[in-house]
Amino acid sequence: MTRFKSEIKYSSVTPRQDFMNRRQLVVGSASLGLTATVGLPSAAKTEYGAGLELTSFEDVTGYNNFYEFGTDKGDPAKYARALTTDPWSVEIGGLVNNPGNFALEDILKDMTLEERIYRFRCVEAWSMVVPWVGFQLSDLIAKADPQGSAKYVAFETLLRPEEMHGQKNASFPWPYVEGLRLDEAMHPLTFMATGLYGEPLPNQNGAPLRLVVPWKYGFKSIKSIVKITLTEKEPPTTWNKLNAREYGFYSNVNPEVDHPRWSQTFHRIIGSGLFAKKEPTLKFNGYGEEVASLYDGMDLLKFY
Repeated sequence: MTRFKSEIKYSSVTPRQDFMNRRQLVVGSASLGLTATVGLPSAAKTEYGAGLELTSFEDVTGYNNFYEFGTDKGDPAKYARALTTDPWSVEIGGLVNNPGNFALEDILKDMTLEERIYRFRCVEAWSMVVPWVGFQLSDLIAKADPQGSAKYVAFETLLRPEEMHGQKNASFPWPYVEGLRLDEAMHPLTFMATGLYGEPLPNQNGAPLRLVVPWKYGFKSIKSIVKITLTEKEPPTTWNKLNAREYGFYSNVNPEVDHPRWSQTFHRIIGSGLFAKKEPTLKFNGYGEEVASLYDGMDLLKFY
């Protein structure tokens, strides 16, 4: 399968040591209550990155939306340590020829791990740049062997309110669910993250397995996945169920389509200080050359 490359080499990306050395990372992890479940094998460096300046480890792990642990940005780092992520398994089923409930360590044994630096754009008009570690979702789906009638991929987050106290909030339809069209899921940019900054994925960032779809708003990148189902019909998604007018199924980053309550023309860069730097939002979050063809013939002002 084709491996897309960013236009600027990995070596031109701001180096990790400018933010912290390994000793600081370990200390920071302990103070944030991060837990490693499955050991993270060495990941191949790639050319994804486009010369972007990385968001600091502290901001990536300390400024999160993960409503299963609360609605404030600092809540996940504070409370996610309660989540048990070992053992972990993922149920893969629906319209596939090789369904099953697979231990995460068995999944990872068959995957080639890579480090990819992606832009991350939240629907709330803020952004980060994250060095993810993981594997292409297409590799996992291929092993499941989709049937010809499969057109969509549905994802489901763990439901465990005794550890994820935010799930006791009855105003949300738990568990969190998301979905992609099959061709979106099979696109080489679509990534399953098991780590970041070369370390196992912290709980607050969706440990031990989360989706990353860099051309879509962040809420599409579902965390702590326990179920993947291939379907013929478009699956329900949590934010679309809560407010379809504001959160469409596709949720591609598009500065031409404002959120009903704020503009999407610009976004704030996390970590840029008191007077936060803003920059123009790029269509498809800057990945249009790779993904725009997925939506040929679609009215992107309608299918938002």
